[in-house]
Amino acid sequence: MINVGRHFPSGPPQLPGSPAKNKHHQLQPTTVKAGRHRDAQAGSTMPWGLWSSPPPPRGKAEQISTSTMNNNNNTARPSEPPTDRHWNAVDPTPPPVSIVIPPTLKKQAVAWDDSLHRWDWQPFLEPGNIIATTLVVTASIGSYAFYRSFLRRFQKTGNIQESFFRRRNLLGKVTSVGDGDGFRLFHTPGGRLAGWGWLRRVPTVKKELQGRTISIRIAGIDAPEGAHFGRPAQPYSGEALDWLKSYVLGKRVRAYIYRRDQYERVVATVFVRKAPFFLRKDVGLEMLKRGLATIYEAKTGAEFGGAKMKANYLAAEATARQKGKGLWAAESGGFFGLGKRKDIESPRAYKERMKGLENNALGKK
Repeated sequence: MINVGRHFPSGPPQLPGSPAKNKHHQLQPTTVKAGRHRDAQAGSTMPWGLWSSPPPPRGKAEQISTSTMNNNNNTARPSEPPTDRHWNAVDPTPPPVSIVIPPTLKKQAVAWDDSLHRWDWQPFLEPGNIIATTLVVTASIGSYAFYRSFLRRFQKTGNIQESFFRRRNLLGKVTSVGDGDGFRLFHTPGGRLAGWGWLRRVPTVKKELQGRTISIRIAGIDAPEGAHFGRPAQPYSGEALDWLKSYVLGKRVRAYIYRRDQYERVVATVFVRKAPFFLRKDVGLEMLKRGLATIYEAKTGAEFGGAKMKANYLAAEATARQKGKGLWAAESGGFFGLGKRKDIESPRAYKERMKGLENNALGKK
């Protein structure tokens, strides 16, 4: 080993760009490996060991090379390579850091055709992802089914599916009354809970309502016919129309639908809540009690909503007839029922008579 500090009695030579040194500054002795450097002043050839000839001469700045000093014993670290930069105790140069990449993280070479259309299904098969996906899909399907069954609004009669009849009911507002046993309904699914009346407005102008209402035919009853198509009006037809307007017009009603008739009307039993206790009232049954309608007498297509309801309708008509209410008043026979009784022409009989007269008139022409 050679102590290179002895060859510089006045300190090491100043390199370009290095800070100026004090004249009393002395380079600390540094040991370096023999055979790696040459004597800067004597120019003598050092023993080179296995090499047959010394390396080519280097520049003056390169001839002074030291190893990184150890703070404890000032000995060189044999494992570190020598550096060509002058040692600076104030700002030592950190040793180079080598990063070793694990083999598992190294990119594997894959053929380009093997990487086409390849899906990593492992994240999708984790239990947490499967449960979350199942919940989201189930909630979406359930919400859509709930919307179609209870929150979807029907614009007109033709929009109602056949599967809805006898299984669903329509909640809406009565916008107009055409005759004694029918009216038009603006469908408001969900009612006030869905925002109807305070967030969503029901149209009131006739132009806005065109093509947006459902024609309802009250099931189980037949009100006196009014004057239309050149036919005269039946007795109590006006009274029945006026009463129905006052009872349901502008009110929210619930219609239990049964079928669609030949006139594109929905045959339904209609209920409305009336003050003061807001009890539910059957509109058709109330008309029978007041003698403003009769039982529907058609041979086919009669709807009552069940045998129990039909029995209630028959009993209400019999009571009104016995008491002589409404259109049954002419049948009572005068003062206290002592006069001659008159036969009342039912709406069904009136329609058949008018139809016969029309056919005879066409036959004569």
